Amino acid sequence: MKIATWNINGVKARIDAATTWLRSAAPDIACLQEIKCMDEAFPVSAFEDLGYNVAVHGQKGFNGVALLSKLPLDEVNSGLAGDSEDVQARYIEAVISVPSGVLRVVNIYLPNGNGSPEKFAYKLAWMSRLRERLKTLLTYEEPFVVAGDYNVIPTPEDVYNPQAWMNDALFRPETRAQFQALLNLGLTDAFRACHDEPHQFTFWDYQAGAWQKNHGLRIDHLLLSPQAADRLVACEIDADPRSWEKPSDHVPIVVELSL
Repeated sequence: MKIATWNINGVKARIDAATTWLRSAAPDIACLQEIKCMDEAFPVSAFEDLGYNVAVHGQKGFNGVALLSKLPLDEVNSGLAGDSEDVQARYIEAVISVPSGVLRVVNIYLPNGNGSPEKFAYKLAWMSRLRERLKTLLTYEEPFVVAGDYNVIPTPEDVYNPQAWMNDALFRPETRAQFQALLNLGLTDAFRACHDEPHQFTFWDYQAGAWQKNHGLRIDHLLLSPQAADRLVACEIDADPRSWEKPSDHVPIVVELSL
């Protein structure tokens, strides 16, 4: 079973790229982030025509996450617990029946954290809330995947120029410590479990020729519960869509599990 994550950076602006890639790559499940539209504006039929069931947690103009699955989506929940005043659409979770039992998929769009001390504090608090949710999910002892745009550069090997990013919210020590705390729960970074080579990126900025110069970041991740990690087959970044017309600044990453 193949599970993909992709920050699409506006689903209506990238609908042709999204459907083209889905037809070619044919993931069983796809997690989209930064859809930038309300639920009712999401182009559901375009994905249903490709055989996907769709669940959306949207927001007008920014944020927003969507789950696409060729298998039925059960027990869909939107919003991350822990802050009743948080209205940003950044979290959706579903249980999916698979041949071996069930798979839980969590799709996140983690806050960027740059711009102000308040935004950085929100990022760290959101990561703490995510950790609490994942601690609960681990007690279920079932395979789950936490997929999405984490806005976290885990290590210096995951950025083209570490020194240039030392003070950025994506790479600050507090951010990386929070990401490590997720791994310390017993989760596995699927890509790093399959690849140890440096400078494998999932994001290239639109500015300053970042794509052409390969000035990238690895900030999109798939974390696996122990039960999912036991079934890990492969994990690959597909950088091709970054070279397409009107691309997202992120590219898909796909994990294959034997479920």
